Parts: sequence; C-alpha cells; structure tokens
Amino acid sequence: MITEKKYYTENQEKMARYAKAIAHPARVFILDFLADNIDKCCYSGDMAEEIPIARSTLSEHLKELKKVGLIQGEINPPYIKYCINKEHWEEARRLLNFLFER
Repeated sequence: MITEKKYYTENQEKMARYAKAIAHPARVFILDFLADNIDKCCYSGDMAEEIPIARSTLSEHLKELKKVGLIQGEINPPYIKYCINKEHWEEARRLLNFLFER
C-alpha cells in the first residue's frame, strides 16, 4: 500500500480552511455581526436587513461558514438562528494569531 506524503501540518490545513471561509466581505460582515452579538443568536432575517445581498446569497455564505464550523445554526421553523461557534472561533483566532505574531 502506497501512502501519500503529507506536506502540510494539520494546523496549516485548518488555518487554510478558516481563511478560505472568511475570504469574502459578506462572510466577514456576517462574522462581525454575530461577534457583536456573541452572547445571543441572531436570525438570518436580521442580517438580511443589514447587508445589501439577496437572502439566497446570504444563505449560501452562512452555509459556508457553518461548514467550517465558525458558526452554528438552530432551526425553529420557519426561522433559523445563527451564532458564533465559540470552540472553532477560538481555534481560528489562535491559529491565525500564531501565524501573524511571528
């Protein structure tokens, strides 16, 4: 069995996933909006009123942030509440700080 040589550390791969997820101004806006409300969750409709993009586009950005674990959602039909996933938020902060503080 041939194993592929791994060139990147697990932390480098995680950092790249987080960086890719926040590499759009709308996603930065979403994270900023949720970070301002870190002790409570926000409905996607609240964000839609604050950012000039279609709700379907907002939904796609939320999906990408949720996929990497930076946010989490709770479905209460017909509404979805989102908030920062504090565990992954802290991990992303730690990894990016490690890179920039050298």
